Amino acid sequence: MNILIIGGGNMGATYAQSFLRSHVTSLEGMRILEKNAEKAALLAEKNIGSVGADPALLVPMSDLIVLAVKPQDTKALFASLKPHVHDQQVFVSIMAGVTIQTIQQSLGIHKVVRAMPNLPAQVGKGMTAYTSSEQVTRLELVMVQNLLATTGKNIYVEREDMLDAATAISGSGPAYVFYFMRSMMVRAQSLGFSKSEAELLVLQTFSGGVSLYEANNLDCEEWIQRVSSRGGTTEAAMNSFSGSELQTAIESGLQAAFDRAVELGKA
Repeated sequence: MNILIIGGGNMGATYAQSFLRSHVTSLEGMRILEKNAEKAALLAEKNIGSVGADPALLVPMSDLIVLAVKPQDTKALFASLKPHVHDQQVFVSIMAGVTIQTIQQSLGIHKVVRAMPNLPAQVGKGMTAYTSSEQVTRLELVMVQNLLATTGKNIYVEREDMLDAATAISGSGPAYVFYFMRSMMVRAQSLGFSKSEAELLVLQTFSGGVSLYEANNLDCEEWIQRVSSRGGTTEAAMNSFSGSELQTAIESGLQAAFDRAVELGKA
């Protein structure tokens, strides 16, 4: 299978590396279209496929094309691609806010999968939500699912608007985790730990907590109760969180992210 990734940024390079590492394509079948000369040179050094800047040479020979550029670049991108595409190609877009219909109409094609990955895809721990146009066959959808699975886990959603919800939860979600981790690290240092000690304490706590959750059939409330003891330190922290309306603040933040995702989709 010949795969073309358009855009050699973080996610574009991540996909190329993951596809090759998982042997879903060969080095000869992996291509990256990157017009920035400096980026192209760096990509060439990584040996993750041939790198070029001419759509006329790269697009026609590709079976699957991944659109991994910034949404604001779509107008120029679509204009450069349209003369070279054909309707048997499958397009996978990770461009936030750019709808399937927009891609179909702009390129004059029909087979489009729209996906919302997140940053942990870089280390094989990503979470991707995706959906597709009705013209994508079941076999092609399985192929795309296998490609996305090389970067972590994925879920298929029937409605395209659910990608806005996925953006708010998993797409932006790593930043929420880092925000809470940073708050804990800052407090740990103020309590006397060194920076490296604080990082270790917090990182292992998050990693261990997730592993514990995955290894057992208990929900979050049950785990909170197991960690807490009446009149103890955990109960004191949880009471403080409840008193400060932390839950409401978190839900408001997620809603703000969702609203912005919807807004971008209408732009």
